[in-house]
Amino acid sequence: MADPFTKKKVRQYFKTVFSRKASSLRIHLKDYNNKDMEIVKIFTDGCCKGNPGPGGYGALIIHNGKTKELKGGSKSTTNNIMELTAAVVGLEALKKPCEVELTTDSQYLKKGMTEWIEGWIKKGWINASRQPVKNKEIWQELHRLSKIHKVTWKWVKAHNGHPENERADALANEGMSAPSNR
Repeated sequence: MADPFTKKKVRQYFKTVFSRKASSLRIHLKDYNNKDMEIVKIFTDGCCKGNPGPGGYGALIIHNGKTKELKGGSKSTTNNIMELTAAVVGLEALKKPCEVELTTDSQYLKKGMTEWIEGWIKKGWINASRQPVKNKEIWQELHRLSKIHKVTWKWVKAHNGHPENERADALANEGMSAPSNR
């Protein structure tokens, strides 16, 4: 059976997904003072039945007491891709640079953005095992978005009664039920 997750397919998928945003988000964090930045909380989750298999992502954005919910999915994906996509979708939804507290139940996402990404970049997107970094295009998009926003990455244990994480999980499962081909 052919691998449905070839580099070419993933690259094409993310070119399609992010091309509409790429030209409009040329703003960088250095262009704004922190006092100008609004504070936003984002809670994200991704899920997958199978792995690979159908999957979904959910993002809950809280700003000035208002909540925005985002969800979507794919017919054939991995859990890690959905976890990363949830963070990208949440950050993409912000209309201007913000101070963001992004909470996830994915150690892969949190450690990737706080511990590993700078090393991957220095090594030409090669990981500690001397292998190409998986999901490179999504990591690159997250890195780009983290330069626009001042992001603090937080981790919570999954399915442990954290209300916003539980809602993000429900959104991800809803997104999986109605894939958006994101």
